[in-house]
Amino acid sequence: MRLVVVIAFVLFSSAAAARTLVVLGDSASAGYGLPQDKAWVALLAARVQKEKLDYTVANASVSGETTLGGANRIEAVLKQHRPAIVVLALGGNDGLRGQSIDAMRGNLEKIINTCEKARARVVLVGMRLPPNYGSAYGDKFHATYVELAKQRKLALVPFLFEGFGDKPDWFQADGIHPAIKAQPLMMETVWKALGPLLAPASISKK
Repeated sequence: MRLVVVIAFVLFSSAAAARTLVVLGDSASAGYGLPQDKAWVALLAARVQKEKLDYTVANASVSGETTLGGANRIEAVLKQHRPAIVVLALGGNDGLRGQSIDAMRGNLEKIINTCEKARARVVLVGMRLPPNYGSAYGDKFHATYVELAKQRKLALVPFLFEGFGDKPDWFQADGIHPAIKAQPLMMETVWKALGPLLAPASISKK
């Protein structure tokens, strides 16, 4: 009887030890306009399960979210999920609204600081703007992610829409939100930076 109890305790302890990975993003990560099981974050959760990694995936993304909204929500998200890793994928709405890039950077830094204070590692996911926003604004916008990742020594996904951002048929009818066929590519793009942080010795390259 004692042996059964011990085994049950070990199994329970192992299950309880799973760490949490949180995605904090906007509509591109919330799966806007898509069946939730087809969105890239759901595909990420399936990949983690397939790799038999000791993580659960939680999606704290909200459509329409800005970096300010994320900065205001981050403490509650950390308290709820207590993540080991936060995939920070915000800023796209700031850029599309032509908001101050300096303010965006400050908000991202606040989120990063709060995560690090809670001992959660951050993977920073960058974005690019359409050319009609002008090269000066667009270049500074994208450079913000690169500079932050370098200064804070964060894993960086340079561009969430890498490989299809200039292909209209990979987007939904609104021309803004990625279509279903883009979701696996988005997951793979994030996985390149995220995978090594989860289990460097056991992650497959595929």
